[in-house]
Amino acid sequence: MSEYFSHRVDISEPNIITKKQEELKAQGIPVYQLNDSNPTHHHLTLEGLPDRYDADPKGQLFARQALAEFLSLRYQNDGFDKQSTGIQAISQHVNPADLYLTSSTSQAYSWLMKLLCDPGESVLCPTPGYPLISSLSGLECIHAIPYNLHYDGTWYIDVNEIEDLLQQNTGIRALILISPNNPTGSYVASVDYERLITLCQEYHLAIIADEVFFNFVLDPQQTPFRISGENRILTFGLDGFSKLLSAPHAKVGWIYVSGPENLVCDAKLRLDVIADDYLPMSGILAEQIPSLLQAVPAQIQRTQHRVQQNFMLLQQLLQQSNLHLLSLLHADGGWNVLLRFPESLDENDLVTYLIDTYLMTVQPGYFFDMPSNGYICISLLPEQEEFSQHVSILIHAIEHFYE
Repeated sequence: MSEYFSHRVDISEPNIITKKQEELKAQGIPVYQLNDSNPTHHHLTLEGLPDRYDADPKGQLFARQALAEFLSLRYQNDGFDKQSTGIQAISQHVNPADLYLTSSTSQAYSWLMKLLCDPGESVLCPTPGYPLISSLSGLECIHAIPYNLHYDGTWYIDVNEIEDLLQQNTGIRALILISPNNPTGSYVASVDYERLITLCQEYHLAIIADEVFFNFVLDPQQTPFRISGENRILTFGLDGFSKLLSAPHAKVGWIYVSGPENLVCDAKLRLDVIADDYLPMSGILAEQIPSLLQAVPAQIQRTQHRVQQNFMLLQQLLQQSNLHLLSLLHADGGWNVLLRFPESLDENDLVTYLIDTYLMTVQPGYFFDMPSNGYICISLLPEQEEFSQHVSILIHAIEHFYE
């Protein structure tokens, strides 16, 4: 299975001492450790903190069990018949052993780059897109090769283009799918997805499925499908509390490993080593995970209502405006949307004018590698009155350049 994994991770046989200790542990026989330097085992814990901490590289078992129950229920309640699109249905049961808790989605990406890529190898990532992946890949000494998301009224993946990239570049180890993508707001279409699965099987690619914005559907009639849990190809599903709870300070992310059983076993063997080296999950935070999971449904509903209402309001404000130079690009989900204006107006000129005149800023399209000048990205999260006021200012600012 070496075609899937890097050579970075040492999975050689444990030494005889470790073996003996593991055998006794499996039999439930305690072994006193004269070298035990965990202060919580010796009644030295700071008052107010959990009394005992036993490191679990994947994250504390009770937390992963609670997460597995949550995810299993989520898959059951998605209300989407994958068979109607030809997409293979995933297992309804998530095993805690297939979950890895991380301190963030960024850390999950870094672990997977270590797992899959030797230095100098590559991953495929979508563009336009948030620049996180290219930055992380540089830190991991690998390359992020972009594949284009094309726009013709909706966003789509040109699968033939990805196949060309695979033929032209050796050392591509993974395909990153972000559904919905940020900032395009586009979910992966089922017709593209089935062809991508075939390509991944042919070229021995793993899929990294980033679904942190998945729940925030902008069109209530839409029913996107989840990629995480895919069992035909080695797949790593990414999600976390930062988006589910609208709480970027609740730094809990996770990796859900799925796919053919032999590949999943090999991947977890190596991920166990990486997780053991980093031990990312705080015991203090782990204790809060079960209760935080209970808060997820209501918080998703609250945030989704906000972005859906602002999405409709934005369309109304653009329609009511006499300015026909500003248009909304189609978006399916997420927290952000792209607006387009004539390329003759430089993005930097518009943003600096907003700062100088209104003390207001916005992200220009080139931050996300948009294919040309004439785009800005705005958030749908503000409260409605504030959102309406600032969109009106934005419209007025663009009018200024065409008076």
